[in-house]
Amino acid sequence: MKVFTCIAKVSGELAQTGIAKDRKNEQQHYKFRGIDDVYNALAPVLAKNGLVIIPRILSRSSVERQTQKGGTLFYITVEAEFDFVAAEDASKVTVRTYGEAMDSGDKATNKAMSAAYKYAAFQTFCIPTEGDNDADARTPEPVVAQAPEGFDNWLADLELIAGEEGTVALQDAWKKSQPFLRKYLTDTNNAKWEAIKARAAKVIAAKPELVGA
Repeated sequence: MKVFTCIAKVSGELAQTGIAKDRKNEQQHYKFRGIDDVYNALAPVLAKNGLVIIPRILSRSSVERQTQKGGTLFYITVEAEFDFVAAEDASKVTVRTYGEAMDSGDKATNKAMSAAYKYAAFQTFCIPTEGDNDADARTPEPVVAQAPEGFDNWLADLELIAGEEGTVALQDAWKKSQPFLRKYLTDTNNAKWEAIKARAAKVIAAKPELVGA
């Protein structure tokens, strides 16, 4: 299959020149190589060696998150395949990668696709690099996961049960709760859940008759 010969030749040329990390993330102050750097380095080498890269997006997921300042960020993940095709005999090999990105506007999907392409190239051709490889030049501000619908009312009910009925009733209410509500509480504020349980235990200690209720 000619495709493997082409890949080996492209790897050999890129091993000599590499792709320098000339760009800098202004938030976290690390250097990285952008997608334009990859295109500029790859295009002439691919053409010279008769190798074509054809992308194909298999899936895309999107999640919205709220920033600490009240803005919205879109988290995008794409699963992509890239056919590396030799022009001479149409032999090919397929590489699958994932791309992740975030953006406050309409560029998150573009960034994710670029990341998937960039790392497919890095890993296939073993392009020399230093340090960490990063998808984007910009690191958005931290985000706060949004509480699921009904969470506040559910949490208030748990606190009421803990304060009035104690541990047994609290455990029963917990088991009957929706799993996504329990997960959100333990993931984002497990100290709150521990405090509720401690409060229920105090009620039992003060009213032992509730144990057998």
